[in-house]
Amino acid sequence: MFRDQEDAFGELISAYYNGSDVVEIVERDDGFIDTSAGPHAYFLEYDQWPDHYKEAIQLVSGRVLDVGSGAGRISLFLQNQGYEVLAMDNSPKALQVCQQRGVINTVLCPITQLSNRVGIFDSIVMFGNNFGLFGNFKRAKWLLKRFYGMTSPQGRIIAESNDVYATDDPIHLAYHQRNRQRGRMAGQLRLRIRYQNLKTPWFDYLIVSQSEMKEIIQGTGWFIRKFINSEGPQYIAIIDKE
Repeated sequence: MFRDQEDAFGELISAYYNGSDVVEIVERDDGFIDTSAGPHAYFLEYDQWPDHYKEAIQLVSGRVLDVGSGAGRISLFLQNQGYEVLAMDNSPKALQVCQQRGVINTVLCPITQLSNRVGIFDSIVMFGNNFGLFGNFKRAKWLLKRFYGMTSPQGRIIAESNDVYATDDPIHLAYHQRNRQRGRMAGQLRLRIRYQNLKTPWFDYLIVSQSEMKEIIQGTGWFIRKFINSEGPQYIAIIDKE
């Protein structure tokens, strides 16, 4: 969990929620720095969502765990549709914003500490490229097996990722090669978020192609029922129990 001086992510969400014009700065471990679509994207209402979100959200059922809930856009929508939702994030300030916006149930913890102690769920949702929170190949398999024990017999994971190979940018291609030389997956990004004088600790964020996701899923008790594609490289996987 982020300490106060590390919670750059939550602080920028809070600042945006309270009316400040802010951007999310993402720093990669090769020195590449860019801005993300957040925080504006973290507050989008349903009618502003892309079509692949709207299609995927219809496949949610039962009790829901929202992994990496951010400002609570997914949790709030589902909650307003009558679902029982638990919003999980490792950012205290982000969860505070969720609560201020009306999210009823929240839990502060890193993804690696999730277990059936927080409950049993019918759906686990990971929108916003949050398949990336699995971090790396080995940890993804371990967590998927853990998620198996946290879900009902009809359990489903709805997870978004981004085809890391859908680029011809030489900077990104060089980063892919650098990762492979270090024994990492091409899309195993090492990142931190910066806001004003705050920065998160470095963390791994895993961006994968559809074929790589299939390989990760194998042997975990899950299978990919289908992919929902977007107009760009983003896609959502509907992952069901075998």
